[in-house]
Amino acid sequence: MKFGFVTILMSALLFGTSWGNYGALTTKPPCRSGFSESFYSVLVSRDILEGQSILKGSTVSSGYVKFNDCQENKAVGYESSDPDFKVRMDGSIYAVREMPRLSEAVQFTVTARRTTDPQTWETTVRLSMEGQDVTLPDEHKSTSMEDETSPTESDLEIENTLLPWKQQPRSSGLKRQKRDWVIPPVNVPENSRGPFPQMLVRIRSDKDKAIQLRYSITGVGADQPPVEIFSIDPVAGKMYVTKPLDREERASYHLRAHAVDMNGNKVENPIDLYIYVIDMNDNRPEFLNQVYNGSVDEGSKPGSHVMKVTANDADDDTTPNGMVRYRILSQSPHSPIPNMFTINSETGDIVTVAAGLDREKVSQYTVIIQATDMEGNLNFGLSNTATAIITVTDVNDNPPELTASTFSGEVPENKVNIVVANLTVVDRDQPHTANWNAVYRIVGGDPSGHFTIRTDPATNDGMVTVIKPVDFEMNRAFMLTVIVSNQAQLANGIQSSFQSTAGVTISVMDSNEAPQFPTNPRLIRFEEGVPAGTALTTFSAADPDRFMPQTIRYSKLSDPANWLKINATSGQITTTAVLDRESSFIKNNIYEATFLAVDNGSPPASGTGTLQIYLIDINDNPPELLPKEAQICENPNANAINITAADADTDPNVGPFIFELPSYPSGVQRNWTITRLTGDYAQLKLSQRIMHLESGVYDVPIIITDSGNPPLSNTTVIKVKVCPCDENRDCMTIGAVAAAGLGTGAIIAILICIIILLTMVLLFVLWMKRREKERQTKQLLIDPEDDVRDNILKYDEEGGGEEDQDYDLSQLQQPESLDHIITKPSGIRRVDERPVGAEPQYPIRPVIPHPGDIGDFINEGLRAADNDPTAPPYDSLLVFDYEGSGSTAGSVSSLNSSSTGDQDYDYLNDWGPRFKKLADMYGGGEEE
Repeated sequence: MKFGFVTILMSALLFGTSWGNYGALTTKPPCRSGFSESFYSVLVSRDILEGQSILKGSTVSSGYVKFNDCQENKAVGYESSDPDFKVRMDGSIYAVREMPRLSEAVQFTVTARRTTDPQTWETTVRLSMEGQDVTLPDEHKSTSMEDETSPTESDLEIENTLLPWKQQPRSSGLKRQKRDWVIPPVNVPENSRGPFPQMLVRIRSDKDKAIQLRYSITGVGADQPPVEIFSIDPVAGKMYVTKPLDREERASYHLRAHAVDMNGNKVENPIDLYIYVIDMNDNRPEFLNQVYNGSVDEGSKPGSHVMKVTANDADDDTTPNGMVRYRILSQSPHSPIPNMFTINSETGDIVTVAAGLDREKVSQYTVIIQATDMEGNLNFGLSNTATAIITVTDVNDNPPELTASTFSGEVPENKVNIVVANLTVVDRDQPHTANWNAVYRIVGGDPSGHFTIRTDPATNDGMVTVIKPVDFEMNRAFMLTVIVSNQAQLANGIQSSFQSTAGVTISVMDSNEAPQFPTNPRLIRFEEGVPAGTALTTFSAADPDRFMPQTIRYSKLSDPANWLKINATSGQITTTAVLDRESSFIKNNIYEATFLAVDNGSPPASGTGTLQIYLIDINDNPPELLPKEAQICENPNANAINITAADADTDPNVGPFIFELPSYPSGVQRNWTITRLTGDYAQLKLSQRIMHLESGVYDVPIIITDSGNPPLSNTTVIKVKVCPCDENRDCMTIGAVAAAGLGTGAIIAILICIIILLTMVLLFVLWMKRREKERQTKQLLIDPEDDVRDNILKYDEEGGGEEDQDYDLSQLQQPESLDHIITKPSGIRRVDERPVGAEPQYPIRPVIPHPGDIGDFINEGLRAADNDPTAPPYDSLLVFDYEGSGSTAGSVSSLNSSSTGDQDYDYLNDWGPRFKKLADMYGGGEEE
């Protein structure tokens, strides 16, 4: 049986390699992880035993079966898609169970996977039993079979063609097992310079000799975005790349090749084409940060970790193009040595190299880091730099040191919360940290706890402060022992002492202290009623200043009732009035007064003392009856009055009380009786000997005696109102009034007076409303809307020229002088003039005016106009009272103004054309 063969033709310019007549590769490509073959076909024996190796990493058939991950096959695992076959770590395939006979070929996929990388690789394994017809890919077929002849020109043509599809059965009747071809991946370098398009591979079906075929490719890069990266000649089957590829943008492409006839019918099954982009070193390493900040404790041992820097390279990290290596270019400053740090070339971890880090000398280092790809090859690799700032952190390796062995200070006696001494300290650690903050303690010389030491947060100084008053007479000086340490513990390995010690001398300054009363407040006991001039006690004070003798004088500071006085030199207290326990100045039987003691020091000092006088009660207040007034029904058995007594004294000078009725007047005991209820209460009610007591108010005297020794009595009068009661034993209203002392006649008289008063008020209100109505109904003789004085400036209706508007407006104003009005004879007055004197009081006219009154009013107006030479032509003759509807007054036109007299009206000619007619009438002229 003769097999066809397959060859692959690739562009030597595109890949940088050359291919021989039979596909021998003359130049080794860069290392790429993957299986050595993409398809393995193996003949196995008829019986497959359990655990028997079928295919392992050695020469099998015509190829090498192994996986190369370019990392010496570290941690690579294999998986099989067929559960009957498994793959060992060395790459050998074995059967999981015994299979006596393979009925047909078995094909499955083997997957390789690194444990540290999610990427996977696959290859196909086909197992066939001996004696079965096996179709192998051309790369696994032998070219020296017995029925094969030497190559012809047609064979050379096939060398340039890929025949990936299954072969058709031969006419001899022998059938070949059908299979799908697996095409090895096509490797394409990135960033190729062209020219484009460049051919990658040629595909061809053996059916193209019988019929015309059309080839096409599909997938990402062909008909899916990004489109038109790859193309194919539909007739020749040559596939091209149309532009440079970028591995960092996409590392591989998966295409499918199709073959159809001229009618579009599928001729062959689609085959898979894998195109891998070969990485080129076209990307520099990039640091995640341009500046890295790290820290390391001072005094750290060599090899201490400081920080880590990271640079990423976009190139393939499985090739030297993406393998980054680190190194330190420089360190600043160089103290104590130029190379205090080193960096792991692969991980980027920076560690210390030598000891000697001292923050007090160098607090920060600046280190320049370089990252280079190509595994750090400076000749071929690309580089980038970053800066590492390394801060030397402080540790407590310097204890605080007091600047002196002794300190001194002064403190006034009886003063607190003042600083009496200041302690200074030196610490070379980082300021304002726990390694620098000083803590002061007093370990000796102050057993009573008069002092404490506070730390100044700004300067770290110790401020010795007095918190408990000191007494010069007890201690004239203090010798304190002080130690200082840090807030944080001293670092391990420090040889010096962790604390510093010093002595502090505090001198006490004497000051004038105030006199002090030995017992304050002081309580004394006396009976109340002590007469004025009684010496109660001597209330004196002592001066604590034993080393400066002084005299003390006393005075009264507070005496609310002004009952006491004090001797200025001896302090003796004497009464000036009688002490009364029942006074409002007494609280809880105690009277309180304060006194002042002042010495003669410089400056003088004073102290106060309180004297409390406890007053013992005596029976000096008689009891008082409660209540003072009461009410009772007039029937004897109706009800009773509960009475008690109040006494300003205290026990035993109060109750039980004795309540008695006096024997005089005799009517008291006849009408009233007292019944004792308890020691403090009794009942007062009407006597049973009377059947009825007239309503009224009765003064009932009652004698009350307390239980004092001797007892005191008091006669108190209670006012009892006796009144008739209803069925509920409540006083009725009329009865209560009668009980107040008024008879029935008096009550009726009071009610009549109230009714009369209300009637008078009502009449007065009605009269006021009538007066108001009369004032509202009185109106002017003429409606205010028709008042000519409102329209005196309206001349437009008469026509005329502009000279008609030239008139004197001063006539309309109030004259400044009223002499000509005041000097007018009485009796005749113009009604449009403002009266200058008191207005005359006219009698009230009836609502409907009499016609004669109107006529008199008009005649008066005419006389006033005739006799007034200063009257303007627009005088008040038109001001009339309202005549009402249907007036009986005659026509005004029948009235004639008198023209007699020597009055000269020629001046009317000077008033303009409007008054010419009037001048002719009064001046004697005749009307035309």
